[in-house]
Amino acid sequence: MKRVLTGASLIGVAMSLANAAGAQQQAPKQQMDSDFAASVKQWTTRPEFMTPLVDHLPLSTTIPSPKQVFGHHIGVPNVLHSQAEINGYFRKLAAAAPDRVRIIEIGKTNEGRDNIVVMISDAENIARLDQYKANLAKLADPRRITPAEATRIIGETKPIYHVTAGLHSAETGPPEMVMELAYRLLTEDSPLIRQIGKNLVVAFTPVLEADGRDRYRDWYYRHLIDEKDDLNKPASTPYWGKYIYHDNNRDINFSDPSAREMMQYYLEWHPPIMHELHESVPFLYTYSGQAPQNPDLDPILYGELPFYSNFEMSQLTKMGLPGVWTHGFVDAWSPGYVGFMASNHNGMLRMYETFGNAGATTMLRHVDTGEVGPGARGGNQTARDWYRPSPAYKEVEWSMRNNTNYMETGVLTALQLASTFPDVILENFYKKSANGVAAGAAKAPYAYIIPANQSDPTRVKFVVDTLQLQGIEIGKANGAIKLADKSYPAGSLVIKLNQPYGRLAKTLLKVQDNYPDDDMTTYDDAAWTMGLMTHTNIVQIADKAVLDVPTTPLDHFVVNGAIGGAGAGGYAVLDTGSVNLAQLRFRLKDVAVRVAEKPFKAGGREVPAGSLLIPASAGGQLKPLIEELGLTAVAAPGDPGVPTNDMPIPRVALFSTWGSTQSVGWVRYAFDQYKTPYDLIFKEQVRAGDLRAKYDVIILPDQGRSPKDVVFDLPMKGKPLPYDASKDFPTMGMYGSSPDIRGGMGLEGLEELRKFVAAGGLLITTGKASGVPGGFGLVDDASAGGVSKDFYAPGPIVKANVLQPASPLFYGYSQKTMPVRWASNVLLDVPKTAKQYVLMEFPGGKKSVMSGFMKGAEEVKDRPAIVNMPVGAGRVVMFATNPIWRWQNLGEYRMLYNAMLNWKALGGANNLAPVKPDEGAPLGKTPRVDDGSKPTGLTGSDDTGTPN
Repeated sequence: MKRVLTGASLIGVAMSLANAAGAQQQAPKQQMDSDFAASVKQWTTRPEFMTPLVDHLPLSTTIPSPKQVFGHHIGVPNVLHSQAEINGYFRKLAAAAPDRVRIIEIGKTNEGRDNIVVMISDAENIARLDQYKANLAKLADPRRITPAEATRIIGETKPIYHVTAGLHSAETGPPEMVMELAYRLLTEDSPLIRQIGKNLVVAFTPVLEADGRDRYRDWYYRHLIDEKDDLNKPASTPYWGKYIYHDNNRDINFSDPSAREMMQYYLEWHPPIMHELHESVPFLYTYSGQAPQNPDLDPILYGELPFYSNFEMSQLTKMGLPGVWTHGFVDAWSPGYVGFMASNHNGMLRMYETFGNAGATTMLRHVDTGEVGPGARGGNQTARDWYRPSPAYKEVEWSMRNNTNYMETGVLTALQLASTFPDVILENFYKKSANGVAAGAAKAPYAYIIPANQSDPTRVKFVVDTLQLQGIEIGKANGAIKLADKSYPAGSLVIKLNQPYGRLAKTLLKVQDNYPDDDMTTYDDAAWTMGLMTHTNIVQIADKAVLDVPTTPLDHFVVNGAIGGAGAGGYAVLDTGSVNLAQLRFRLKDVAVRVAEKPFKAGGREVPAGSLLIPASAGGQLKPLIEELGLTAVAAPGDPGVPTNDMPIPRVALFSTWGSTQSVGWVRYAFDQYKTPYDLIFKEQVRAGDLRAKYDVIILPDQGRSPKDVVFDLPMKGKPLPYDASKDFPTMGMYGSSPDIRGGMGLEGLEELRKFVAAGGLLITTGKASGVPGGFGLVDDASAGGVSKDFYAPGPIVKANVLQPASPLFYGYSQKTMPVRWASNVLLDVPKTAKQYVLMEFPGGKKSVMSGFMKGAEEVKDRPAIVNMPVGAGRVVMFATNPIWRWQNLGEYRMLYNAMLNWKALGGANNLAPVKPDEGAPLGKTPRVDDGSKPTGLTGSDDTGTPN
């Protein structure tokens, strides 16, 4: 039966909520662990940091406690448990209480560790868990049930409240705390715990970034365990996961297997609430979904979030905990945070930031360092504000147990509220899902169409696979589509928005042209429009008739490669912009390949510039690769009639600092996905010299906070910090090794890079690293400057004009103006006498912003976006953009690959002719392709303006 809250029952609910702390003391017959009480009291640094929810722990003869398994209680100083130990503890709980604990294996990490989800509840709920899963799936898709059936299902179902720990590896407390919390849920006999067990299924991801947990634990024991100076603490480990640090919480396209596995788990189980546990600001921040907010999500969400956060803040403050606050920190604009999968799918993301020491060492923390500026998120965290009624202390001795007390008390309080209103959780979940379906049919846009027959179907596949991974339904048009005055060919893909996840489809595909206030900062990127990021033509449809277009559900998008017989000149593999063309070249490593510098015709078919010419003798190798990679090969004439040149495979080195590996990690990830051979090098290899004998191309990707960081990296202070293989620390020395990660390549390394280029090598820099050549004298005719203090551009997508379309960097690109993601506040400049080396530039101005926003857009007017400059016998190619940004801007990847593969053909009259002035214009005036004022098709139009 569905519970109806009468006036009397509401009073009872209120009393229950108000008396949660005292409720813990209402089980006098249960024996408590006196050693636990004494230990945690000792480890808690101030009495007000303890609460009645966590100052005790029951003894059990059937359920193993953390101390029984590990020999100590949770929160013991100087101890971090490994991922295997943590997962192993949960497996022991499941073995001891199989009727109350279920473990779900969801997959493996990059390095082969187990990813698990643990579900805990009363025996009756665990017995009905599969039925709850089926019921939640029905509530998630209201098209399958009537409102009356929904009411019945809600009354028969318990919501899943999912808690995620260990996403960020240096945030070490959550995986420890959840072990104690799980034990408490299984053993404590109090009204609160009984209510939670009766009305909720509590799910845990004990360690989401399992690889990083073990690597950081090794680093902590090796370098940090004795460090107590929070103002001069040594650097963190160079890596958490295999590729990325914090960006595993910005992985909008789910590149990481752990993120993909969580997404698949979500779509199978549909937990209405996902609660991420993080560590950073003092003492506990609870997420309220502050502005800027994505207005395309259901308004119900923005009522739910402060309902929980305000309750937690009031309850924890009532218990005497200082420094509990909400608002002012993380907004609800970007959809890319991993746990945001809940909000994106009509559930709710919740999040804590609890104060932590990045380890288990107790230390004096200087909370107020005097460095808090007016733009600090949340303001001065030691000052009272309306959302922080009891601020944190300016200095505090902080321990792991403090961290556990705060976090566990917060989660128990959240579970208290959720278990008091389980039906409301499910009602909201169902209502948001139903509203999502209705919204797609109520107001334009009604759908997005991906037209068939696009020049590069591999980019279409990237988009489709990403959407389907998130549960978005896509149909394939059964015939030609005719809408008003527009038509689309049969086979076009239709994403109708009157589906449960239609709002998510709209969020990912629309142009972000509705940012509410340019003076308002956002926690992550302001734009992510998939069509613009991938250079895929995706059309927004305002004609409601699109909802009636007959389609067949698309199971999986398949790109079939095509290859015919060889011609007199072998094969021509068409360059239509796919990154797979570059992969093909690398995989044909023993084949002599030439590239066409200009377009030509073969058998009546247009062969674009950049197409690869493959000898007929390689046909046996070529055919399966063409089919696998979705490319097209045609018979090549003996003489194509256009200039061609050899394309030898370059020997590539990818440079990384030790202190900032994340952005380099995204390049590594892309290179690994596209089977690109490269060496990962660090300061040690650069300083050793003789680089030209080893490499043809060296890439300095965007990294660090400034060009200076690329050169000098971690300061040479404190003790040495080795990162190398060790029996005691087995995760060290992976993905590079160093006897001491402090210090960068320095001026000594810059000199070796100069020698490399002078001897004929190609140096490629991206983003902030592109400030290095001009800023440190590697090139004479380029300089790097900065923007004003008022400039603000959190990752918008902007226009860039191609000035040298014949350059090999633009093989596969047909547009003279293309979308690129704004990457860096380092602005390049070249004198007029060197304008011929500018391949691409930013037109600047507000009208050049295609998605997101850029405050101070006039500052980038006519600034170089790509510079290709000769130096000695070599060249330096500087991207002010970042052509590989996360696993998102696929449309820009080819520019970096083109530079690498055409390393021997980046100069010459055909490719770097001096820039000619406009006819009738003054000499020296740079020609303009697009001044930003032309219509973009982004506002008030059906067309998103993406290239075809």
